[in-house]
Amino acid sequence: MQVTVVPCLTDNYAYVLLAPGSKRAVVVDPSEAEPIERVLGELGVTLGAILATHHHLDHVGGNSALAERFPGTKVFGYASDRGRIPAQTEFLENGATIDVEGLSFRTLFIPGHTKGAVAYFGEGAVFTGDTLFAGGCGRLFEGTPAQMYESLNITLAALPDSTLVYCGHEYTASNLRFAAHMEPENAAVAAKAARVAEQRARGEVTVPSTLADEKATNPFMRVDSSAIIERVSSSLGDDRSPAAILGAVRVAKDKF
Repeated sequence: MQVTVVPCLTDNYAYVLLAPGSKRAVVVDPSEAEPIERVLGELGVTLGAILATHHHLDHVGGNSALAERFPGTKVFGYASDRGRIPAQTEFLENGATIDVEGLSFRTLFIPGHTKGAVAYFGEGAVFTGDTLFAGGCGRLFEGTPAQMYESLNITLAALPDSTLVYCGHEYTASNLRFAAHMEPENAAVAAKAARVAEQRARGEVTVPSTLADEKATNPFMRVDSSAIIERVSSSLGDDRSPAAILGAVRVAKDKF
């Protein structure tokens, strides 16, 4: 699978996906139509499908224009997001397999950031929208800490460590600054932060990450770390469950 990273808006990423030899692309989370149309033109391909990870406008703002520009485009999203994802034609449930334009993905229900968030896993990659970022996770706008814990540390963590993680925003450098604050002695965080600083200095994107990297550096996937637990212990009260720890880390990140 060929993945073209398409910067959109100020710090969003959309992704144009192509199977080998295909002339019809799949796009993940088109924030706006113009950058997608430009990349499709550069690649000499047309559009066959849109995969929406959730309903927020900065991920689906280009859906309607693209569906109009390319008639017959299938627009995938979670079933519960019916009416919230523009031009949606396909209504997915957890675990559904989709075969589209020569590519195959499994739908993973990952609520927390929103109630209808999904990831698309296949072809050695996972597209996580705003649930799992490189070094972080999305704010809990509609979901609960327990849902986010399960989405990150059970559902996504079960994927192979080699899985490439393509997320929805360029937040990596700031996320790693928070990760270093939470775990000052974590050498993996320091090493990745240095690599990311070099990438950004060269004007490069910091995606994809890998699931192994996230398990080593992402504080929201490291809620069993003694250093992280100590950092948030004063705000935990009697509930010291993994979900409560994640919730406390999320509050700390919101204030950081």
